Amino acid sequence: MLDKRTPAALPAPFAKYSHSVIVPAGTRMLFCSGQLGIAADATVPEGSEAQADLCFQAIGHLLADAGMGFADIVRINAFVTDRSEMAGYMASRDRHMPTPPPASTLMIVSGFTRPEFKVEIEIVAAKKD
Repeated sequence: MLDKRTPAALPAPFAKYSHSVIVPAGTRMLFCSGQLGIAADATVPEGSEAQADLCFQAIGHLLADAGMGFADIVRINAFVTDRSEMAGYMASRDRHMPTPPPASTLMIVSGFTRPEFKVEIEIVAAKKD
């Protein structure tokens, strides 16, 4: 069982995330590459929220392939290309994350491999068998 923590000695998180997560010994780990907001037909939606939804859809497939689910996510690293893209990403993230949520970092970057991409998301997950 993952132990997701927000200690009373720290300020509350700015959004839906936990400050830390303890992964018990003997737990199986999954490390996912960054997922981009591209559909199965290779189209890329314009908005960051729609792109993030596709990222989380891909992450869901990776988790399922490993016999895991969103509740098994330990950490999210997300990247957006502009501060204005944060709200769309965060709305999608908040719909997909369980309570309590995993640890999370969000960074603003100058861009990705193609200019139409606005969001990239990678995760680490863990599950005790």
